Amino acid sequence: MNELRRRAIGLLARREHSRAELARKLAADGTAEEIDTVLAQLEAEGLLSDARFAEAYVRSHAERFGGAKLRQTLRARGVDEELFQAQLGALPDELARARAIWVKKFGVAPADRREWARQARFLQSRGFAAEVVGRLLKEPCE
Repeated sequence: MNELRRRAIGLLARREHSRAELARKLAADGTAEEIDTVLAQLEAEGLLSDARFAEAYVRSHAERFGGAKLRQTLRARGVDEELFQAQLGALPDELARARAIWVKKFGVAPADRREWARQARFLQSRGFAAEVVGRLLKEPCE
């Protein structure tokens, strides 16, 4: 059990992890009961926190991704819906974030339908909603 705890702390020292993510990484090192015990101890000591993980993840990835992509990734990593909704609600306007990414990547309004579609696909692949992409590409330099 001490080795399991040491491994968990080593993983947390590198970066924040969600509880589910850390449990998945420790699965090969112990039984489910041992892992639950270690994770509960780490949470009680304040070393493991899904809220802190969600905050750190959103803070570091919000400049590159839209709300849908952030939401999908946090859900896949086992973060509770309420936790990541609170983090996403604190973000600046999604249109402003999409515009910043668009300016960095393209910087000029699409000249034709083909270019419009290419730019739209790029922004949608980054997790921005179709309505945000449409508004941005209709009036890119507002």
